[in-house]
Amino acid sequence: MESQTQQTSTSKFPTTIFHNLKQNLIFRSKWAELNGAMGDLGTFIPIVLALTLASDLNLGTTLIFTGIYNMITGAIYGVPMPVQPMKSIAAVAVSNSAEFGIPEIMAAGICTGGILFVLGVTGLMKLAYKLIPLSVVRGIQLSQGLNFAMTAVKYVRKVQNFSKSKSLGNRHWFGLDGLVLAIVCCGFIILVNGAGEEQTETNSNLGVVEERSRRSKVKKFIGSLPSAFIVFLLGVIIAFIRDPKIVHAIKLGPSSIQIVKISKQAWKNGFIKGTIPQLPLSILNSVIAVCKLSADLFPGKDFSATSVSVTVGLMNVVGCWFGAMPCCHGAGGLAGQYKFGGRSGGCVALLGAAKMVLGLVLGSSLVVVLGQFPVGVLGVLLLFAGIELAMCSRDMNTKEESFVMLICTAVSLVGSGAALGFVCGMVVHVLLKLRNLQKDELTMWIRRRSQLQPQQV
Repeated sequence: MESQTQQTSTSKFPTTIFHNLKQNLIFRSKWAELNGAMGDLGTFIPIVLALTLASDLNLGTTLIFTGIYNMITGAIYGVPMPVQPMKSIAAVAVSNSAEFGIPEIMAAGICTGGILFVLGVTGLMKLAYKLIPLSVVRGIQLSQGLNFAMTAVKYVRKVQNFSKSKSLGNRHWFGLDGLVLAIVCCGFIILVNGAGEEQTETNSNLGVVEERSRRSKVKKFIGSLPSAFIVFLLGVIIAFIRDPKIVHAIKLGPSSIQIVKISKQAWKNGFIKGTIPQLPLSILNSVIAVCKLSADLFPGKDFSATSVSVTVGLMNVVGCWFGAMPCCHGAGGLAGQYKFGGRSGGCVALLGAAKMVLGLVLGSSLVVVLGQFPVGVLGVLLLFAGIELAMCSRDMNTKEESFVMLICTAVSLVGSGAALGFVCGMVVHVLLKLRNLQKDELTMWIRRRSQLQPQQV
């Protein structure tokens, strides 16, 4: 009987895996999932473009590997789990490309990924997830969301030089990358998506959906439009209109994938200048904040900090050896893809498949198209991703929780970074707990004294 039970469970194992993969990759709504796939491009494209122009990043290799990452994480988690560039490492590379080149970038990514993998496997990341209070996590999310939103406004208002990470001056009102275009795109997304509220499809009282008027039909039609996809497609068309010659610069075929040679000095510089500032951000925003946010947005889909930490670690321990950009998950990308309709792993799997096709067919020549893509349109997509992430902090119910969250946010936003903001938030949280404990003890002492006083008299 025992052997029969084992054979039955063994025979069901592949079927169970196939069923889970099918459920995780299913499209809840084809247009909504396609639209959601565009929600993270406002972060992905500018950073990848900057690294490609400033540090000679292999764009084709990065697209292939990040495409694989997208498809695997979509199949594993069943939600629009994003794959984003490691922002701190990218910032160091863009600002100091002469001394922090591809070997240093990859060394920083491998070291960061290795540490996250160890933290996940040993269970330390799970312990950190349990110990860090929600108010501190919300502070990190709010600071990251506002940071994205402010960067987005800068993209819209100022002309950008991504290769030098600088703003060159005010953007003109009119033109193929003007303020008017960005404002129209922004208004279009607000008209279609509103504030991001869920649309009800049934009437709970009557149990029947009734089309009451022509106005309701128009509203339903507008709400079904894939706004982010339309805006992104418009940006691609404008890129070719701005410089028709880029058609001749596009070459078919994938880029050559080679193992990156990392010297001893590159390992040292990569760890000191890249890994150390990146690690706190990856732990807080790429693992802990992602787990908290996924639990909020997808009840019942509670991912362990262990699994998320391990997947981030494996992505970089493998891909960075071949020159793929250091990557992580991110709460901002998850919020952005959710904002535009992404609800399943099929959303990011679709995005991953598109990246792989572009990487294999066009390779690094795709950079000429990205170079002409209207930056103001990217700013619009990034703006809504940032606002959606910042809005997650609205569930702080007490003044004490809001106090901790806002201190954490304020310190993180002034240029100190998420690490110092996290430390300040934790210190304030502990001090408030000690204050409440002393207050409770004082109250108990006064009560005991008041009870003893009549007996003494």
